Amino acid sequence: MAKNLLIVESPAKAKTINKYLGNDFQVLASYGHVRDLVPKEGAVDPEDGFRMRYDLIEKNEKHVDAIAKAAKSAQGIYLATDPDREGEAISWHIVEILRERGLLKDKELHRVVFTEITPRAIKEAMLKPRAIAGDLVDAQQARRALDYLVGFNLSPVLWRKVQRGLSAGRVQSPALRMIVEREEEIEAFIAREYWTIEAACAHASQPFSAKLTKLDGRKFEQFTVTDGDTAEDARSRIVAAAQGVLHVTDVTSKERKRRPAPPFTTSTLQQEASRKLGFTTRRTMQVAQKLYEGVAIGEEGTVGLITYMRTDSVSLSQDALGEIRDVIARDFGTGALPDKPNFYQTKSKNAQEAHEAVRPSSALRTPAQVGRHLSDDERRLYELIWKRAVASQMVPATLNTVSVDLAAGSEHSFRASGTTVIDPGFLAVYEEGKDSKGKDDEDEGRKLPVMKPGERIPLDRIHADQHFTQPPPRFTEASLVKTLEEYGIGRPSTYASIIQTLQFRKYVEMEGRAFRPSDVGRAVSKFLSSHFTRYVDYDFTAKLEDDLDAVSRGEEDWVPLMEKFWGPFKELVTEKTESVDRNEATGARELGTDPKTGKPVSVRLGRYGPYVAIGSTAEDAEDKPKFASLKPGQSMHTISLEDALELYLMPRVLGENNGEEVSVGIGRFGPFAKRGSVYASLKKEDDPYTIDLARAVFLIDEKEEIARNRIIKAFDGSDIQVLNGRFGPYISDGKLNGKIPKDREPASLTLEEVTKLLEETGKPARGRFGKKVAAKKVAKKAAAKAPATATKKAAKKATKKVARKAAGKTAKKAAGKVAKKAVAKKAAARTASATATPSNVDDAPF
Repeated sequence: MAKNLLIVESPAKAKTINKYLGNDFQVLASYGHVRDLVPKEGAVDPEDGFRMRYDLIEKNEKHVDAIAKAAKSAQGIYLATDPDREGEAISWHIVEILRERGLLKDKELHRVVFTEITPRAIKEAMLKPRAIAGDLVDAQQARRALDYLVGFNLSPVLWRKVQRGLSAGRVQSPALRMIVEREEEIEAFIAREYWTIEAACAHASQPFSAKLTKLDGRKFEQFTVTDGDTAEDARSRIVAAAQGVLHVTDVTSKERKRRPAPPFTTSTLQQEASRKLGFTTRRTMQVAQKLYEGVAIGEEGTVGLITYMRTDSVSLSQDALGEIRDVIARDFGTGALPDKPNFYQTKSKNAQEAHEAVRPSSALRTPAQVGRHLSDDERRLYELIWKRAVASQMVPATLNTVSVDLAAGSEHSFRASGTTVIDPGFLAVYEEGKDSKGKDDEDEGRKLPVMKPGERIPLDRIHADQHFTQPPPRFTEASLVKTLEEYGIGRPSTYASIIQTLQFRKYVEMEGRAFRPSDVGRAVSKFLSSHFTRYVDYDFTAKLEDDLDAVSRGEEDWVPLMEKFWGPFKELVTEKTESVDRNEATGARELGTDPKTGKPVSVRLGRYGPYVAIGSTAEDAEDKPKFASLKPGQSMHTISLEDALELYLMPRVLGENNGEEVSVGIGRFGPFAKRGSVYASLKKEDDPYTIDLARAVFLIDEKEEIARNRIIKAFDGSDIQVLNGRFGPYISDGKLNGKIPKDREPASLTLEEVTKLLEETGKPARGRFGKKVAAKKVAKKAAAKAPATATKKAAKKATKKVARKAAGKTAKKAAGKVAKKAVAKKAAARTASATATPSNVDDAPF
């Protein structure tokens, strides 16, 4: 009898569900997305209604074939991918593949969704199948197309104007802008001095401190006293007026309630896991995925411990509420249980996509019960999710804040405050973390002694303390996610991939747990902010997200949205490709003049990173400039002339070896060791300022050994050599590089054979700076062969050969244009192929 086929994304999910469905179903995994846009230009065609060209993801082909094989004999096909846009798109792609292969004829097709992998949830989902939601698929395709078009069109502009291998993303770029702008705020910050004055009170039952609130009859504010002399004068006046005691003038007591935080959404889960557990957003989502898909829990077997972790909703189902309330009554008493459930409102318009907040699939599975079956990461994250969900349904905490005003004579007064917990309520289970502490947090937990108006409090001493205002803090993962969400930029499910891309591209570096933009990241952000202002604007990006949400709700069509974006964007890309100066784009700075030579000193961003140049960097300059790379920790945006000139105190002589001087220096391409005419680059772990002679000699010897082993065979009277290369043996005459057949031993080749192979397979060799050194020679040969009037023929050849010159000005121009376009296409394809990610990443790097 034919079985039904149920398809999910992951093998772990398939294993858990298979246990619940029995023998009537075969459960297979697609292993994520099965198709993606072809990784080359033209995958999205704006001229044809933004038609998108897809291809199978190579690593998942065998899984697609297994699904197709099972579908042939299946009675019905159930698509049970995740309950969001990405899951809907995966189901749609699977259906399209099966339809193209003719496997859907007379087949029942069902889309089922559930937000927890439990027997009850799956049984209910199977009883309520639906069709694939075309609106969700359209929204996902529109997002993918937008990210593709931005990446494939904007990234090549960055390659030309800033540095090769860079990328720009629709959401990634505004996120980078946030980090860069915060860094600029920190650099521009000017600290202000201020002083506080406090009284140490020696109350009989409990010492306490009080802050000055009134000085000389006027309110004491942050910048009332801004220097030490003024502070000491004020302190002396207060001491004289107090005469050793402070008088209690007023005591106020105020009771207040603090409500629990709602259960987790994707964003708040990422933030709290960062604050409390030190998890990155990526680590949080990976661990949550495992908890959702299923963990082996003793005799229960594999069980999904939490609901779906990609959600903007803060609501809980009636079943979940009932179970959580039972746990509260059982474990914390009926006094901790409110009369009716607590309900929370989400800020997201699209919260219905994933139905519920992140919660335990069963609150009855306490962290203590399941903890021994989990890894340390799983246990800690599950405990966080469980406690947050349970606490959200408990009574508020009752707090009492007491404030006491104390006078020092008639002109000065102090205030002491303390907050105590009368009834902990939800605080017995969970308290939400904070990125920074406020005044209320300082007083919380502080208990003051009982005092009454008119009471005299012995004064121990009065002290004045110096402070300086602090710059705004750098973004951590938690604060960046919070800010992105507040601005409406991206969606919580994309934040992990955005942050990962910024780090992978080395646009940001980590200092402790905070993001610091690199010089490359700042150059990219500056260029985009200056020339593509609209597309890194926070409001524009947020509005585009709202438009995509409207598509997912069926309120807008995706093609008009694409057209509205594409026209102005493409026009701007074309304009900026030709008009922007590279030095301006990279943030090059003139630092001053070298006192020794009188030449200008500048700092620039090069292919290998930031560097300082003494002398003109113009191509037609008579004297070549001297270069020096920046040291780790230095920035081209803050380095001074003095620091730049110090870089030229190198090379540093380390000693002698084999009768030759050994030195170390920093050049345009980074730090190096030198012996005679041999240069060897230092490794990442080597510091040019501390490296010793032995280490430098080792690196130089290693470099020479590699050079000696590079030549496999040479031929007398010929420039042709058989060489060892990075990707294996090859043939070269210094101008052309040729391939060696796989079945031939390189050392056995004859001069006649290598000459023939070089003619048949030779391609222009690349020099140190990536330029094809034989390009001019090849171009001359092409010009000699091509007729002067063969414009079309020369243009066609230009797409296959690099830098060919065709006779005649018309042919030359045509060939140049076509060649440039061909090289750009190949570069874009290579980059996209190397860096494009599956379409479950909303802001895929290109």
